[in-house]
Amino acid sequence: MFIAWANRKKHAGFTLLEVTLAVAILAMMSLTIYRFVQSNMIAVRVSSEASAADRPYVALRDLLSAQWQTLPTGSGALTGEALKLNDRSRDSIKWICGAGPGLLTRYAPGDFVVTMRLQAVSEKSDRLDLGFLRKPKNDSALTNANETWVRLIDNVQSLQIRYFDPRLNTWLDKWTDTITLPRLVKVTIGRKDAAVPWEAIIPLARTPL
Repeated sequence: MFIAWANRKKHAGFTLLEVTLAVAILAMMSLTIYRFVQSNMIAVRVSSEASAADRPYVALRDLLSAQWQTLPTGSGALTGEALKLNDRSRDSIKWICGAGPGLLTRYAPGDFVVTMRLQAVSEKSDRLDLGFLRKPKNDSALTNANETWVRLIDNVQSLQIRYFDPRLNTWLDKWTDTITLPRLVKVTIGRKDAAVPWEAIIPLARTPL
């Protein structure tokens, strides 16, 4: 009897219930792994898209820092106006420079007046692009023949610029002082591809190491 019981136990297989439970457990594990991998792939894709969308703004911040930190004082090298149209901030900031990052060229002779501003794509369009308007400093022509427009960022909602005056310890809407430069300039750009505006505070004096 012992030999017969041992042979029957040796040849016994899994029951249908055991097989069903094993398959169900494997299916749940596979589904969990799939969802984990899928969520990580979505997160990577969203992060990549966000980085690509932010790239022009990061480049703009670096460009403005490189230019404004080289401006001389006492020559009216930087001024700014607070403007608004249809309840949208359309501020502008103007500086004087030669060939270099602020002019976006290394070969222009003489000094230019560069204005960062918003400009409509056309008279009938409501779309605004951010860019630089460049004009020779000594140009006295009444036409815009010598002006050039360089588009930097497409389709933005607004441009707000504020200036920090350490003498008053406050932010100002515009800057008209032709002798002293502001300590900080805050640039805020309303984006149509993001709920929160992009903002950068740029020091006009290099931070010592």
